[in-house]
Amino acid sequence: MTDLFTTIVRSPVAQKVGVPQPTRLRRYEPGMPLCEGPVLVAGGGRFAEAITSWLGTVGVPTVTAAGDAADAAAKVGAVVLDLSAATDPSDLDALRLLGAPAVKALKRNGRVVVIGTDPDTLSEVAEVATQRALEGVVRSIGKELRAGATANLVLAQGEARDGVRSAVEFFLSGRSAYVDGQVVRVDETTSGDADALRPLAGKVAVVTGAARGIGAEIARVMARDGATVVAVDIPAAGDALAAVANEVKGTALQLDVTSDDAGSRIVEHATSRHGGLDIVVHNAGITRDKLLVNMDEDRWRSVIDVNLRSVLRMNEAILGEGGLAAGGRIVCVASIAGIAGNRGQTNYGASKAGVIGLVSALSRQVADRGITVNAVAPGFIETEMTARIPFATREIGRRMNSLQQGGHPKDVAETIAWFAQPGAAAVTGQVVRVCGQSLLGA
Repeated sequence: MTDLFTTIVRSPVAQKVGVPQPTRLRRYEPGMPLCEGPVLVAGGGRFAEAITSWLGTVGVPTVTAAGDAADAAAKVGAVVLDLSAATDPSDLDALRLLGAPAVKALKRNGRVVVIGTDPDTLSEVAEVATQRALEGVVRSIGKELRAGATANLVLAQGEARDGVRSAVEFFLSGRSAYVDGQVVRVDETTSGDADALRPLAGKVAVVTGAARGIGAEIARVMARDGATVVAVDIPAAGDALAAVANEVKGTALQLDVTSDDAGSRIVEHATSRHGGLDIVVHNAGITRDKLLVNMDEDRWRSVIDVNLRSVLRMNEAILGEGGLAAGGRIVCVASIAGIAGNRGQTNYGASKAGVIGLVSALSRQVADRGITVNAVAPGFIETEMTARIPFATREIGRRMNSLQQGGHPKDVAETIAWFAQPGAAAVTGQVVRVCGQSLLGA
């Protein structure tokens, strides 16, 4: 979806007079290289050697300093700084010594990935302070980068090699085009190998709210990555739902997620038609906006029921006997409104903050079954809904992020698909904002 501002500045006249052009983000397509150009790996932490070795196996050349490529003036496609061994604030100087020259050498749509140690696993005050400082550094770098480049942080618990590799791969790839300034914590859970092009092959995935917009794109990306998709939406969206299900060669299930039997019907459909249930994406949601002083009971209750209470109720059946398989995935769609709040959306903000709380609590309860529970929190995403926002508000929303543009439904879908991958088994209880590092909220 192209907005009016982008259409104007990309016009021949605007380009001729030198109007700055929004960067076209590098979004993932099957078969594309992981990274454009060599990756600088430095920092001396406990994961650097393994990351270098892994990049070699996937055909990505590495260097240890900016300018080490065959052409001294060549730019690097990404920078991976492993500061997991940093224990004192003085160790943070490596960010300046190693990072500054590397950032200068970044190509368009480049990536900066910093690896640290999860401060929650440390006890020494200086070590905790040092590792916690990495978050401030990475978020700040993300706001300084230009030309579609992003910066993100991976915090490891112990020897979390599989989890670190998976997170680094996600952040280096085009899957994370609109993910910037984010922190992902990974534990020591190991993961098996998966087909690089079809990592969800053999999995059955349910996507609610799949008839249009972000939900339809989630279904497409899941199917592209090999999953058999059950597309779920309300009966009133039946025609659109059937079209999406046919497109992804899955099946359609018409139901209202707020009905008492929604969860059991999802389980019954997935198991009887496809033999099991491996992934559930709780995407269905509504908005009914009003200032709190003008909020009526119906607006408040309907948003809470669809966006939050339905998820709680469905999960009781989905996690019950005969439901989600061991090692399964639950991914919820939250919102930056649940993190930073939004004028006129007290009901929506409450529901999405509740989803974030659900993810935190439920992830601990199902950890012994190998099930992960995570959430994405989209920012300004180009959909039919955002297209109806008044022009001035819409343009401000698009530009108020580090990448200075709105995201695509596919950006949300790619992050959800990564959470669903076998390689992301070490990631649970996490919320990743897909917002281009929105300037609203943390």
